[in-house]
Amino acid sequence: MGLSEAPGQRDTQALLSTTQAMELRRRDYHVERPLLNQEQLEELGNRSSATGTLQWRTWFRCSHARARALLLQYFPVLAWLPQYPVRDWLLGDLLSGLSVAIMQLPQGLAYALLAGLPPVFGLYSSFYPVFIYFLFGTSRHISVGTFAVMSVMVGSVTESLAPDEAFLQASNSTVDVAARDAARVQVASTLSVLVGLFQVGLGLVHFGFVVTYLSEPLVRAYTTAASVQVFVSQLKYVFGLHLSSRSGPLSLIYTVLEVCWKLPQTVVGTMVTAVVAGVVLVLVKLFNDKLRRQLPMPLPGELLTLIGATGISYGVGLQHRFGVDVVGKIPAGLVPPVAPSPQLFARLVGNAFAIAVVGFAIAISLGKIFALRHGYRVDSNQELVALGLSNLIGGIFQCFPVSCSMSRSLVQESTGGNTQVAGAISSLFILIIIVKLGELFQDLPKAVLAAVIIVNLKGMLMQFTDICSLWKANRVDLLIWLVTFVATILLNLDLGLAVAVVFSLLLVVVRTQLPHYAVLGQVPDTDIYRDVAEYSEAREVPGVKVFRSSATMYFANAELYSDMLKQRCGVNVDHLISQKKKLLRKQELKLKRLQKENKLPKQAAASKGTSISINVNTSVTDIESNDVEGSKAKQVSAGTELEDTAARGQEDAKAPDMSSLKTLGLPQPDFHSLILDLSSLSFVDTVCLKSLKNVTKL
Repeated sequence: MGLSEAPGQRDTQALLSTTQAMELRRRDYHVERPLLNQEQLEELGNRSSATGTLQWRTWFRCSHARARALLLQYFPVLAWLPQYPVRDWLLGDLLSGLSVAIMQLPQGLAYALLAGLPPVFGLYSSFYPVFIYFLFGTSRHISVGTFAVMSVMVGSVTESLAPDEAFLQASNSTVDVAARDAARVQVASTLSVLVGLFQVGLGLVHFGFVVTYLSEPLVRAYTTAASVQVFVSQLKYVFGLHLSSRSGPLSLIYTVLEVCWKLPQTVVGTMVTAVVAGVVLVLVKLFNDKLRRQLPMPLPGELLTLIGATGISYGVGLQHRFGVDVVGKIPAGLVPPVAPSPQLFARLVGNAFAIAVVGFAIAISLGKIFALRHGYRVDSNQELVALGLSNLIGGIFQCFPVSCSMSRSLVQESTGGNTQVAGAISSLFILIIIVKLGELFQDLPKAVLAAVIIVNLKGMLMQFTDICSLWKANRVDLLIWLVTFVATILLNLDLGLAVAVVFSLLLVVVRTQLPHYAVLGQVPDTDIYRDVAEYSEAREVPGVKVFRSSATMYFANAELYSDMLKQRCGVNVDHLISQKKKLLRKQELKLKRLQKENKLPKQAAASKGTSISINVNTSVTDIESNDVEGSKAKQVSAGTELEDTAARGQEDAKAPDMSSLKTLGLPQPDFHSLILDLSSLSFVDTVCLKSLKNVTKL
């Protein structure tokens, strides 16, 4: 073992000897450069102001090239579709589009129930927005359409503004389902229009950077909490229960308590149907994962489950014999466009903005992942416009707000999808189902759709493992994750998002107010400087103090910076400046009095504007000694004062500096230079400048 380590030790010793030799050569250097102010630097560097045309002036220029550029910017399909390689990409996009459509059919039906709407409106939301995104989107691989998080956010709004209790019939105290569904469709479509208006407006003003305030831990915690909301909302379909509509803070807790209270009323046929469907879906997914490399495309487990459950329900008569709730009538054909209700705008504006931001955050994060993987660029502002137009036009055709689905996007990429032609093909396939095949799913049990939703929550529920990874990596991010999750669970989705964003921004402010301050020392035989409190071998350069802060200095932490500078380096800036001003004032008064009494010529007095950068250690002992010296000075006779002043006047002719701390008799530290490491300074405000100016006045 010793023989094996010998070469490594020799290499290490040789490296250290080389490093030491370089260090010895570097010690005999001397760096000197003039101290320049801003005016001198601009003159030396020959700075000139930019004479280019202002950006806003180019917005109003009209030319053929600019018109073409704007057209291609807002209609990206005109840029890539004429250059589409049909032979290379069409087959892959065709197979990918069919695979996505097979997934989109059951998910559209299921997520419509999640939004509190009849299932057919999930099919509408899987057609119109997808085709609109094909025309305006810049991502080639994301699958736009219904998504669980968006659907549960819509469901919380529809159930709060159109609850079941508002549509009870006076005759038999039952819910008027037709009137309730019509009211909820109007709320959802109006909400979609508002979401689209927000997204288009933010995209046109290039406000795509707003999503940067949603950090990855925040988004993952929010989607995890939303998946818990989705899971709880589907329990009534799994057990066949009739629950009260709730919204607002603590609504999730009340819903869980009500489910537990009404468990004895469970419809056994409904629960068995949901369990069987869930087991089948899980087995098919495991089979697809095991044979992923052998299968050209994954088995459509959801579609097969829907077809099988519909056939069994129709043949056995699950609704009539076992009381299993089914989807019901699905109208064939498309619905005409309907104008949104302006009366609902004021009640929906807050939820619309939250849904717009969350939907865009999910879409752009997934789009950038695929763009980085395949080597193309996604325009965040154009993505806002594309999603906004999808929701805006979709809302006019009675769709609810949509975003992109992670599971469908992964299928679209893995099955050979290259462009949004795959999305257009999937939307056309959904159109065929809406027009001709939709009524075949009238006997589909709602419990099967609930099973589809719950099984698809696996990916988001697995994000609970973030707690362990963030505990090891960054506990501040873990705190953001936990606060976001708890706030979303307790306060519902809209208030939870607001609390999470505010908390994360406040945490950034707090971290800038509590930075790490350090006095740096040189690690032996290196040019590396580290905190002397953490590195025992680090040594300070004799006569030099290097002070560093890990955060930028601004108005919120400037006072703390000065306090820590005093504590770590012994430089009490405020006390020394006040002492210096007092001594300078005494000298001026003394000179005036002596000149008046003895008619001495006026000597060049130390002006208040003159400053020398000398740093001072102001320990308690130094302050006491300074006070003693001051008291002794008061006992000096007038004749001695005159002699001292005359001597100082003669010295002034040689050295005009009368404002240095040494000449003023203030205590001297054990170092001669103070270096402030300002590498973390990202911006400068007036408070920062004043704090730095006070240091230079010493």
